[in-house]
Amino acid sequence: MNLLLHTESISSKILFIRNQYVLLDRDLAKLYGVITSQLTRQTRRNIERFPDDFMFTLTKEELTNLKSHIGTSSWGGTRKAPLVFTEQGIAMLSGLLNSPKAIQVNIAIMRTFTKLRQMYTNQIEMRQLITKLESTQLKHGEAIHILFEAIDQLMSPAESPVKKIGFR
Repeated sequence: MNLLLHTESISSKILFIRNQYVLLDRDLAKLYGVITSQLTRQTRRNIERFPDDFMFTLTKEELTNLKSHIGTSSWGGTRKAPLVFTEQGIAMLSGLLNSPKAIQVNIAIMRTFTKLRQMYTNQIEMRQLITKLESTQLKHGEAIHILFEAIDQLMSPAESPVKKIGFR
């Protein structure tokens, strides 16, 4: 399989927009080895396959944020807002783009999304574990503080309850 299809190169193109992981039409077109207009044309011809949770167009604000994020000049690149595909939308594309390369690309993309989900799950589990450890550490810290106070009290000379009377 081509080096381009490695998980790392695909995952570097995945963006987090509207609380979901997505790929831009231009990045998908490069992966599939087609021009962007061909990919968008196929998508538009089969628009009933792509509800809003499969594919959407970026708003002007999202496009501006994207341009500032990736450093694209306002004079270069696309003039239209790109189509953005979710994992389900990319899976739907596999039915439209049925070349051997498209099949291999889709397999690699699906594996990448699966890996991202696993990493996200691991991250959540790690955060929960750290929170639990912090809580335990706080409890232990309080117990150690109480222990040191008790040791300090035992080590300091106590006032005798018996009054000393001095004789001359």
